Amino acid sequence: MAMVPRFFGNPRSSSIFDPFYSFDLRDPFKDFPFPSSSSIISRENSAFVNTSIDWKETPEAHVFKADLPGLKKEEVKVEIEDDRVLQISGERNLEKEEKNDTWHRVERSSGKFLRRFRLPENAKMDQVKASMENGVLTVIVPKEEVKKPDVKAIENSG
Repeated sequence: MAMVPRFFGNPRSSSIFDPFYSFDLRDPFKDFPFPSSSSIISRENSAFVNTSIDWKETPEAHVFKADLPGLKKEEVKVEIEDDRVLQISGERNLEKEEKNDTWHRVERSSGKFLRRFRLPENAKMDQVKASMENGVLTVIVPKEEVKKPDVKAIENSG
């Protein structure tokens, strides 16, 4: 016969009492109408802070694209440093408030990101353009035209 009574929830038929084996811990916040620790805001910040940027080279330009949902163009900076470095950064501060007759909740979160790219020698640093539409930042860095070498045909005499 087990020493642990069945109401402790220990299905093992052992004579060793294990107080942490299978207790169901009560969540004191489970009845409140707000998200758990994996809330929408924390997921948004995680995606924001881990912003990935795609860099594609076309024959005419270097194209950078970043998905920045929920970010306004005023919250994003695109800068070029003297040593041919493109810097894309952003910051967001978010506050969400909800209340009813019995409770009042305010969630605050903030996030920053900073990405830097060393541009190749063929980039036209003075003609960089950036635009933001529907949460997607696009930065276009035109490339210098590749000078084709002058080829002079030599007549082959025999």
